Amino acid sequence: MGTNGLLIILSAPSGAGKSTLAKELLTRDANLGFSVSATTRQPRAGEVNGKDYLFITHDEFKRRVDAGEFLEWAQVHNNCYGTLKSEVARMRAAGRDVLLDIDVQGGLQLKQRGEEGLFIFIAPPSMQVLEQRLRGRGTNSDEDIAVRLANAQAEMDRRGEYDAVIVNDAVERALGELQQVINAARTRLAGR
Repeated sequence: MGTNGLLIILSAPSGAGKSTLAKELLTRDANLGFSVSATTRQPRAGEVNGKDYLFITHDEFKRRVDAGEFLEWAQVHNNCYGTLKSEVARMRAAGRDVLLDIDVQGGLQLKQRGEEGLFIFIAPPSMQVLEQRLRGRGTNSDEDIAVRLANAQAEMDRRGEYDAVIVNDAVERALGELQQVINAARTRLAGR
């Protein structure tokens, strides 16, 4: 995989605010491209195919896994999510930094394979706040929330494997810290 642009991996438990931070970061940073993940889950209200996610069937996802088209992929909450190699390679070859908004399983897959990049973990202020955020979405059943909270605790236990951990207690503050971490990595990369 070419390393012209910086690969920035953003992972978090469900409900920690990772996607909110990613979207805001993309509006503020012109050199940052977003790799749209493929998923087998159904779109949420307002999500657009090809912009928020590439929504595909389980059969299509499996075909692409078997063909080796994913940089990483994982099954999370009974659905599959993955990052297409072609999407990342295209942006990096153009010299753009690429932001991956991916789950902890996928982030750690990349890290364990030795993929060069900046691995950032977005943490909720507390498990109680995380539960409130998940309930506030109004899109998850009690059973689904219980599964997400159990998964979140296991993911929080792995945050030390990331290069940086940012607590998302207030979006503007967390966003400022995120920008500082990315700018520091860009400076280190430019100095090589």
